[in-house]
Amino acid sequence: MKRSVLSIPLIAALLLPACTSVIGKRDESGGKLRVGIVFDIGGKDDKSFNAAAWEGVKRAKEELGIFLRDVEPGDPTSIEPSMRAFAERDYDLIIGVGFAQAPIMDDVAHDYPSLKFAIIDGVIDMPNVASLIFKEHEGSFLVGMIAARTTKTGKLGFVGGMDIPLIHKFETGYAEGARYANPKIEVFENYVGVTDAAWNNPGKGKELAKAQIDRGADIIFQAAGNSGLGVFDAAEEMNKLAIGVDSNQNWVKPGFILTSMIKRVDVSVFNSVKDMVEGRFKGGIHELGLENDGIGYALDDYNRKLIPQNVLDEVDRAKQDIIAGRIKVTDAMAEK
Repeated sequence: MKRSVLSIPLIAALLLPACTSVIGKRDESGGKLRVGIVFDIGGKDDKSFNAAAWEGVKRAKEELGIFLRDVEPGDPTSIEPSMRAFAERDYDLIIGVGFAQAPIMDDVAHDYPSLKFAIIDGVIDMPNVASLIFKEHEGSFLVGMIAARTTKTGKLGFVGGMDIPLIHKFETGYAEGARYANPKIEVFENYVGVTDAAWNNPGKGKELAKAQIDRGADIIFQAAGNSGLGVFDAAEEMNKLAIGVDSNQNWVKPGFILTSMIKRVDVSVFNSVKDMVEGRFKGGIHELGLENDGIGYALDDYNRKLIPQNVLDEVDRAKQDIIAGRIKVTDAMAEK
């Protein structure tokens, strides 16, 4: 039996102001494939994880001609009603952004087996759900190497958002890469919190980063959503370096971002929509890593002068060794 759903007026209240007064009936979409995306509480303007997903669906709208609606729930209790609103209106593909939505999508996908779903950073074992996951530990290994070859103090920092196994993947890979480049390196780690609020607290991110800088860290890798923007502020204020995450964040604080560990959420989302448009959608796990350019690090005009060519060459050799299996990077989630 399907759970009860929200009334249409309440559904409309959840939608982006730019949207029309209801989610959209089939005739209102002009017969186009309809895609609904539910962001996590960080919102699509977080300059990181959600922003990358937003770029993916926007590209799909422009290139594939889909009908797109998005919802920014604002708090965790609004995620399930938002997702069910799309399902009740028979959207062709419903995308959930973030691991925290996996249990919710599991329930909704069971209730609507004829619809297709995609979850980013979560795994749901259902034929109508595509699980979009990444080898974050491998990309983090590479930026750890860059940090270790750049530091002047021999001390690095890591600020994670929510203290969970997924973010441990970033921290573990980062520390392993740093120690691969310099076995004597010291890595400090802190997490903003243990609830969803940990992703949206830049003040706490800045506080943790400044404490690590006080201990000697001169480069800090953040994997903390909006909270990571506070790490950037601390780096700029104290004339140190930070490392961005998920999207290319080099531009956020030019000269203070050493590099960014890129996670191609945009590509993964776009490919899922494209599969739907072309009738090739498949449930199951879809994993991106170094071998298919789903993970990497950012090099552009904002940071090119910060990283010597010999370091880039060394990191590229390590990348090829990881792909070939000659370097094994610990997956902290697999270890649980």
